[in-house]
Amino acid sequence: MGLLLLFTVVALGVTGFSLIEHYNFTEAFFMTIITIATVGFKEVHELSPAGMWFTAFLIIISFGIFAYVVTSFTQFVVDGVFRNYFRTKRMQGKIDKLSDHVIVCGYGRNGKQAVQELLAHKVPAVVIENEPAHIEMLRETAEILYIDGDATQDEILLQAGLERAHALIATLPNDAHNVFLVLTARELNPNITIISRASEDSSDLKLRRAGADNVIMPDKIGGRRMARLVAQPDVVEFLDFMTLQSPENVMLDEVCLDQITDYFSGRPLRELEKYNDTGARIIGIKQQGRMFMINPLPETVITSRDKLFALGTKKQILLLRDMISDSSLKG
Repeated sequence: MGLLLLFTVVALGVTGFSLIEHYNFTEAFFMTIITIATVGFKEVHELSPAGMWFTAFLIIISFGIFAYVVTSFTQFVVDGVFRNYFRTKRMQGKIDKLSDHVIVCGYGRNGKQAVQELLAHKVPAVVIENEPAHIEMLRETAEILYIDGDATQDEILLQAGLERAHALIATLPNDAHNVFLVLTARELNPNITIISRASEDSSDLKLRRAGADNVIMPDKIGGRRMARLVAQPDVVEFLDFMTLQSPENVMLDEVCLDQITDYFSGRPLRELEKYNDTGARIIGIKQQGRMFMINPLPETVITSRDKLFALGTKKQILLLRDMISDSSLKG
């Protein structure tokens, strides 16, 4: 707007000096600039009374505009708007290259914790946030990709790569906004995994009807955890110790069996354990269409539709995956 006003004033000055004083374009432009900038250079030619009145008029209308443009441009540079613009463009370029990433909507307490956990597990994530204070925190964290916008808007979700994303985590502070967000995301990408937070008990069913795969209630989880710290303090501390360990030390991970070799598929778990010298320990199974099985029996039959839960280091888990898909194994 400032540049447009400045251009208008310059055009007015050039036109006025050309018509009133019969200056050529160069002379008219020079006179307009020194008049607007109030630098005090000598006139190109002696001004006529009409030219003097026009010059005074030009000074009056241009002085405020020129000061406004200079102030706005200085603020634009000093406040980092210019720098942030190019940083945002670079960041959007990185987001456009992502696939199978996680979109976290909201960078409050829950959203921030979710992002930290995802980054710790080397899972690419994109944050959508429009709260100025949270945006300022995101700008100070170079490794986090983010978009400044309303997560309930279609264009913002698409800008975050919703169509290519693996999952969406809705942590907006308002349950109604989370319901609308889940509805929008499910419509834009029917196959995406959606996890939402909720504050009210009544919101759980609404979010699931809207399309959420899982609904987390932080208040309930916090209350349950505090009670268990009283009833089973050592168990809670042990689980915390195990889950907070570095993946290089120990981790609990899921192992999909979609690449399982024909030798293991359809056979009891004991057959797999017979070859399991990786150091990873299988502590649970999720069978397709069935409940979770903790500490499964050796007679449990495994198929390519199942999922194992194993405890071990990152290296041990990778070795277990390789062993399960090793086609060289024969009975």
